[in-house]
Amino acid sequence: MGATVLTKTAASQSPCVRVTLRRSPIGTPEGHRLVLRGLGLRHIRQTVIHPDTPQVQGMIRKVGYLLEVGRP
Repeated sequence: MGATVLTKTAASQSPCVRVTLRRSPIGTPEGHRLVLRGLGLRHIRQTVIHPDTPQVQGMIRKVGYLLEVGRP
């Protein structure tokens, strides 16, 4: 729904990043919770794959203390 899902052909053409929500956003600033929603993360241990763009890297940097980031 809100998560970006790439097909295998699109994933192989551009670099991607795998993002997993590891900590609860309870008690975090509202802006950080909105960034998590923008990344498509709603539940702990939920994983999404996004293209590796400067916009996504900035979102990851803002809430990196809640995430685990890797390559798919």
